Amino acid sequence: MNTATNNKTANDSSIEAAPAKLLFSPGQVVATPGAIALMNGNQIQSLSLLVRHLTGDWGAVPSEDAKANLEALKIGARILSSYPLEGGARIWIITAADRSSTTFLLPEEY
Repeated sequence: MNTATNNKTANDSSIEAAPAKLLFSPGQVVATPGAIALMNGNQIQSLSLLVRHLTGDWGAVPSEDAKANLEALKIGARILSSYPLEGGARIWIITAADRSSTTFLLPEEY
C-alpha cells in the first residue's frame, strides 16, 4: 500500500474488499485525554484507526516516515501513523519499539 499518497481522512468509512492482515501487535492500547476528546468530538471510532495502523495504512505521513515504518517492522523500532481529521486536526498513533504499547495522541502532546 502506498502510504505516502493515501489521502483518506480518519473518518473515511469506505470498506475494502478483503480484511487486511495485522502486521504487528499493538501491546497495551492507551489514549491521551486530548486524543479521546478529539475523537469523541469528531465521532471517530478508535478501533477503525487502530486497524488502519496495524495493517500498514499509516495515514498521511511523509514518505520518509512511511519507509521508516516499513523498516521498523523488520528491526523492531517505533511505528508512527498520522490521520487527518476534518478542520485540520490530526490524531497520531505511535507503537513503541518493543511493541508493549500503542498510544493515541495529538501531535502537540508528543
